[in-house]
This record gives sequence, C-alpha cells and structure tokens, in this order.
Amino acid sequence: MTAIGLALSGYGTHSLRRTKAVEIYRKTGNLRTVQLLLGPTKVDSTFRYLGVELEDALSIAERIGI
Repeated sequence: MTAIGLALSGYGTHSLRRTKAVEIYRKTGNLRTVQLLLGPTKVDSTFRYLGVELEDALSIAERIGI
C-alpha cells in the first residue's frame, strides 16, 4: 500500500474485503455472486460487507429469492 502512496492504517483486511464486495455488487447487481466470490458462509455476512442492515437484508433476500 505504501508503494502506491496509501497509509496502511486506513486499509485493513476488513475494509478491503468490504470494498471488494461493494465493487462486485455494483458491477453484477447479484448478491449471490458476491457471496460465491467472497466465500462468506451466511447471507447476513454478505449483507454486512455491503453495509446493509439485517432487516433490509432480509427484505432484499426475500424479494430476490435468496
């Protein structure tokens, strides 16, 4: 990270994983794809990476059949 001018303190493993989840979702619009590519075992983990509250996540999951 420092080689490209970014401070290590601002980029932990969790924040990078969350960024990846958001980018995958933006490009595909598919939550199952996010789950498969990142490998979380539970759907609620996937939603957490996307910054969605559990109640909203359950509503979205019901609408899209997850």
